[in-house]
Amino acid sequence: MSVEFALPPVREAHEPPEARGLPRDGVRLLVSRRDTGAIEHHAFTDLPGLLAPGDLLVVNNSATLPAAVRLDRLAVHFSTEREDGSWLVELRRRTPEGTTEPYAGGSPGEWLPLPGRATLRLLGRETPRLWRARLDRDVPGYLARYGRPIRYAYVPRDWPLADYQTVFATVPGSAEMPSAGRPFSTALVTALVARGVTIAPITLHTGVASPEKDEPPYRERFRVPAPTARLVNLARESGARVVAVGTTVVRALETAVTADGRVEAAEGWTSRVVTPQDGVRVTTGLLTGLHEPRSSHLMMLAAVGGETLVSRSYEEALREGYLWHEFGDTHLILAS
Repeated sequence: MSVEFALPPVREAHEPPEARGLPRDGVRLLVSRRDTGAIEHHAFTDLPGLLAPGDLLVVNNSATLPAAVRLDRLAVHFSTEREDGSWLVELRRRTPEGTTEPYAGGSPGEWLPLPGRATLRLLGRETPRLWRARLDRDVPGYLARYGRPIRYAYVPRDWPLADYQTVFATVPGSAEMPSAGRPFSTALVTALVARGVTIAPITLHTGVASPEKDEPPYRERFRVPAPTARLVNLARESGARVVAVGTTVVRALETAVTADGRVEAAEGWTSRVVTPQDGVRVTTGLLTGLHEPRSSHLMMLAAVGGETLVSRSYEEALREGYLWHEFGDTHLILAS
């Protein structure tokens, strides 16, 4: 599926909502209902009233790494740690404007000198965009000292790492923020719990995105703990909704579904790509951001809400001036 539209720069969120004079949870919420076809406009703080007691919100507790390391002319984006201790990395060329763009250079065996006298050895290409590489020291510790949060051209300046964390972030590992959870505040979580909505975590460490072109997602590390699997099954048995907070959560949950349609505890690597053709088996709602044209994420949205509803929702979001990207507005799709 592809939703064809042009995204004007004025519809891109260039900074966190706090920098625009809003609280973290002060963004807008577009609500799309598959059962009626209705499209509604809300504030994000309306979320407790849009859910029912007994509904289950599943959130991603992965924390964002400062995964970008800048050299004079290049930037290295650390994406995903492999089983053997190597990492997938993306090389990007730094521009005079202070942003980055794809860099096609590099060769197997090449050594790149990094800040702090570190060296990164390129082992070979994993995809046309990503390299397998090995740093000569512990990567998370190195990034904590020399890294910065990854940002792209639509965010013209650096923001602190705290602006790239969600209130659920407890397990470091994501190259880029699991941004669907960003608008949640402590007060809103309290209101949800008081409403009778249950919140349960999974972990999926996100890799680097491909903002310049659409690519299918590659393997990512995930964990669905046993208590969360049990809560998903209980919600489904009681007729309550299972609402995934982010496409990462859908990917993890749908990976953990067994042949009989139940979710079991699972961890490891997932290559699951959720499409309208395959559908979803346990996810009955999705809270997410607004995605770029032709993004593979749109297939997942269509699997939950249907292609027609997603297309209409994006037309409405553009018409009503919603903001895109990780610091932008949000979209709740309810299948029932």
